[in-house]
Amino acid sequence: MLLKRGAEAELHLEDFRILHPFGEGKVVVKHRIPKPYRVKELDLSLRETRTSLEAKLLFDSKRVGVPTPPVYEVDRKNMKVVMEYVEGRPLKEVLEGLEEGKRKEIYRKIGRYLARLHKGGMVHGDLTTSNLLLTEKGELYLVDFGLGEYTSSLEARGVDLHLLRRALQSVHFGLAEEAYREICSAYLKEFGKGGKEILERAEEIAKRGRYVGREERGTLLRDGK
Repeated sequence: MLLKRGAEAELHLEDFRILHPFGEGKVVVKHRIPKPYRVKELDLSLRETRTSLEAKLLFDSKRVGVPTPPVYEVDRKNMKVVMEYVEGRPLKEVLEGLEEGKRKEIYRKIGRYLARLHKGGMVHGDLTTSNLLLTEKGELYLVDFGLGEYTSSLEARGVDLHLLRRALQSVHFGLAEEAYREICSAYLKEFGKGGKEILERAEEIAKRGRYVGREERGTLLRDGK
């Protein structure tokens, strides 16, 4: 069953039996789809690299204490990653219906998990409330590492925080400031030494965007930058 179709990949819900004849339950298969507008060899290379990289990021995120779906299989020939099906709802759909105390608990988890990711030398690249799953038990999972990478650069970490803030402002406008404040506080506490510098870089990046002129913004968007 098709769960989601994105620009680069499709998510399918399948029976565990695709991995083992006696398996039970469900798995999610992420299939990175071909792009006919790309040169075939380049498209193949990009999809293979991103498939392997995403599986590795999911594994290493869990290793540093960030909840992510366990990866069961990586099929580099067909560009598929098979992972555990996490039964939950995107935070985007439920955040505004939660009571204040619960919301703050979630913000603090986001801050802690992002700090762990960054300390582990990784960035998510697209951390929005659509890429956070909340289970019935209140567990929070990070998903979709399709734009993630291994880097410890100050700029990449700052961009990760900045993009999260932008996503909150665009989707949860009324909660964005309280959310970002709590996230930063938890991030700083978890990251420790060096965390303040990353938060300052995120602020600097936000100011850069604010001062980009309308015409220049249009050019950047047209060029896909």
